[in-house]
Amino acid sequence: MAQDVCDVTCINEDKVNHVKQELNNQPIDKVIGLYKLLADRNRLQIALALLVEKELCVCDLANVIGATTATTSHHLRKLHKAGIATFRKEGKLAYYALSDDHMKQVISQSFLHGKEESAHVG
Repeated sequence: MAQDVCDVTCINEDKVNHVKQELNNQPIDKVIGLYKLLADRNRLQIALALLVEKELCVCDLANVIGATTATTSHHLRKLHKAGIATFRKEGKLAYYALSDDHMKQVISQSFLHGKEESAHVG
């Protein structure tokens, strides 16, 4: 038998039930959706760019990620629809920013974790 698994089926039934109840009270599918959305390289780069510069127009973001403005706009619409980014229009320019401090923390902490993981592997 493998040594990294338990030989019993449940030792702390109260804890298991408590955790199950907590899981049922959480928006698991929404969080999965958030991470699926950010799992796209272009969208994650856009989010990081908006963390670095606070607000950028579509054409500048297109230059940052090396994509067309149409492709960049497509990704930004998805981020906006999901509540990750805000949008404002100024004349012919469309500007985007991260929606709130929660999103800034999610992006920032994700990259911090990525850097820590790289340091441990190297």
